Parts: sequence; C-alpha cells; structure tokens
Amino acid sequence: MIWFLPLIIIGGLFEPVLGYLVVAMMAFFLILSFFRGRYWCWNLCPRGAFLDAVISKVSRNKPSPKKFSDGWFRWLVFFLFMAFLTFRIIKTGGSAIAIGAVFVSMCIITTVISVILGVITKHRSWCLICPMGMLQDKIGSFKKTSQALTKPRL
Repeated sequence: MIWFLPLIIIGGLFEPVLGYLVVAMMAFFLILSFFRGRYWCWNLCPRGAFLDAVISKVSRNKPSPKKFSDGWFRWLVFFLFMAFLTFRIIKTGGSAIAIGAVFVSMCIITTVISVILGVITKHRSWCLICPMGMLQDKIGSFKKTSQALTKPRL
C-alpha cells in the first residue's frame, strides 16, 4: 500500500482526480473499522507504511506529546480537520476536479505534518491524532459496545 502515498501526493499535483483515491480509501477503512477497529491504520495505511519504512530511520524517537493521547485534543484535531476540509470543498463550487485537488492537498498537508512529527518525536506520532484513525477507533468501539448490549445474559 505504500505506493499509494506518492501516487496521490505527486500524481495528484498533475491529475487532481487522484484525490478521489483518498475518498475511496476513507470509505473503505471506515466500513472496515466497524468490523476490525483500527486494522487499517496499523496494517494497510499508506502513510503509516511510509512512516514505518522511511521516517522511522530518521526519527529522534522522543516520546509523543502527552496531549496527543487526550480525548479532547484528538476531537479538537478531528473537528478542525473536518471544518477545514468542509470549508475547502464548499469553496470549490462543486467542481469535481477542484474537489479532487482538495483531497490531494489535504493528503499533502497531513503527510507534511506526520513527517515533521515523526522526525522530532516517534515516527508514528501522527497516528495518535490522525482524524481518520480516531474515527476508526470510535467506530470500532461502537461495535464492541453494541455487541455487549446484544449478548444474552446467562
């Protein structure tokens, strides 16, 4: 899956419709998360594979900031990310090419953030605050909660 990252980041600069690969991956991993939690993050995520293969070699391997584990901070990052994404999509005026470009640019922005965090702290620090990872975590925990509610009591 690691090859998806340069395809979207580099290829997307020339062909913005490649941003729709981001949308497809998001749809896939959100559905998968209902069954497998954050399986995508730790096993299939192209950015995670890049962080493991490349950034882990240059990481200072310092502890991630403690606030990255705080629920309020993760929700704040999620809502800011979603608000920024929504604002940018609205500003496209509905142009399919421009919407694809929004997803390419969001992929570039989050990758730059993940590389910076990965170099100065642990290589997967971004994964602690990744908005999509947090959403997968919540969907996966929803499944566990619903299963616990539907299990017959003995």
